[in-house]
Amino acid sequence: MAIPSGFPCDVILFYSTITVLLWVDILAMYAMYVMMAYLTNVWKLGFTHAAAIVNIFWGVVTVLPLLLAFLVDTILGNYWMLLISSFAYSAGLGFLTMSTPPVLSNAMGTCSEYKPECIGQGQKVLFYTALPLIAFGMAGHLTSWNSFIAEQFSGEEEDLDHNTFWRFFFSIFAVIITTIVAVLALPYIKPWSLRFGIPAICTLVATLLFFSGSCSYKYLRPTGSPLTMFIRVFVAAASKLFYTTPRDVKELYEIQNPEIHSVPHTRSLRCLDKAAILIPTKPREEQEKNMWRLCTVTEVEETKTIIRMIPVWMTFILCGVVSSIGFTYFVEQLDHLNHKVGRLTVPSVALLWFYEQAQNQCTKLYAKFSNALGESGSRKFAPSFGIAVSMILAILCCITAAKVENRRLGVVQKHGLVDKPDETVPMTMFWLLPQFVLLGAFNGIFNYSTICFFIDQSPATTRNYLPFFISGVFGVGILGSVLSVFVVGKVSESRGKMNWFQHNLNGSRLDKYYWTLAWLMAINLVIFVVVGVFYRYRESELEDQEGEEFGGIDEPYNDDSKCFCCCC
Repeated sequence: MAIPSGFPCDVILFYSTITVLLWVDILAMYAMYVMMAYLTNVWKLGFTHAAAIVNIFWGVVTVLPLLLAFLVDTILGNYWMLLISSFAYSAGLGFLTMSTPPVLSNAMGTCSEYKPECIGQGQKVLFYTALPLIAFGMAGHLTSWNSFIAEQFSGEEEDLDHNTFWRFFFSIFAVIITTIVAVLALPYIKPWSLRFGIPAICTLVATLLFFSGSCSYKYLRPTGSPLTMFIRVFVAAASKLFYTTPRDVKELYEIQNPEIHSVPHTRSLRCLDKAAILIPTKPREEQEKNMWRLCTVTEVEETKTIIRMIPVWMTFILCGVVSSIGFTYFVEQLDHLNHKVGRLTVPSVALLWFYEQAQNQCTKLYAKFSNALGESGSRKFAPSFGIAVSMILAILCCITAAKVENRRLGVVQKHGLVDKPDETVPMTMFWLLPQFVLLGAFNGIFNYSTICFFIDQSPATTRNYLPFFISGVFGVGILGSVLSVFVVGKVSESRGKMNWFQHNLNGSRLDKYYWTLAWLMAINLVIFVVVGVFYRYRESELEDQEGEEFGGIDEPYNDDSKCFCCCC
């Protein structure tokens, strides 16, 4: 079906059924943003235990889109992925709401207070069932929302300006309203059942509205995934493991088609060249029919290109570790500080606004710098330079966080609050503003630069997958932060010393962990520079970018843009 045009009400209805899914992401983001406080204040978990749960959740959210993108391109399609993930969202937030003590306890006549003794086995089962459902919902939206929007506009030339205006208007309107509700209204709602329940109800309504517009959407069948090509190359090379690669490259298999851009052969990773060997004893036509036993030189070379990027990817894992402290330990610090400015109580999510602004503005600023490099002929080095700058900002963020936490611990000692973890520390929350701003600047420039790097250096067939590749590596770092805390804790308690991570924040030495991350990131920066020096760069294909606002790796990218750094 075509996109409705003509009378504005048709356009309003069409866009409302799609953009309403933005509510889901914003409200669910709020629910997960306060999860650290919920686990430490209600469940009374140790702050490292709570951080591990939150980090595993976000790690799954960032790793899962790569797998889901493969399923979308091979089996489901964008509509079904959005629909299934939206229902998973609704179920997950519903279970999360039901896991709070008053919901089930009131029905069963048991304890209904927000205390650990009121959380029974039923609540725990619901909670740990809710998290993977919400993670799948978020990942599904990140995978398919932008692509689904692009499908609805494919081939439509009539009323383009008219439709684009209404699309822009209702997208922005939905985002503004739901953001205001999440930032200003929800933090002042004290019962946790309502903090989770309101997003759950809104998510269900959004899902039903999206489903109600199903008859007006365009549906495109899955056409296959380029990731299959990499698997085919390895399978074909393995099947000819004992064959000798010919010295003459012309003897390798290649499709001579002027409409297909072929990639020149390289001498590195020659073991993969076996995938393009033509076996003399078998008919050529028979071999060409079996694409799992014979690949073209172009397919082999594109696979080599991705493999050469792996050393660069590995340096991004620690960046994920640093990024993870923003929605775990920073939030835990924030929860224990004074939120009052005069008589006004400022919600915790206010600092999230500064984080987002730092992320967006630094992205725009660096985009202008990148464009200036393009004029000097050094465009291909701009993404690598940006990655290095972002790593420096990550180091500064960790150093700043360490110094602020050291000061906070001094205030804790001065007022005798070491054994009083529930007491508010007499220190304003805005002491944490610099580390939130630096973390936003780091994430913004890092996301922009890494995506531009891979869109510039990777094969054209895989470019739609680049955001998912990068977020996947970043997600491995977030998951790795759980291991890093465990290892650092064990090392810190060697020789009979106190473990830096105690049950509560006031008795811990989180500042020393931040210093450790700063040193590790400095070493990681040196490794990245060395890897970058030896990396063989292709000429840049990037056009000038404006560095428009985007929400980092947790939001979908515009698959139609030349550089994936700009969201629609």
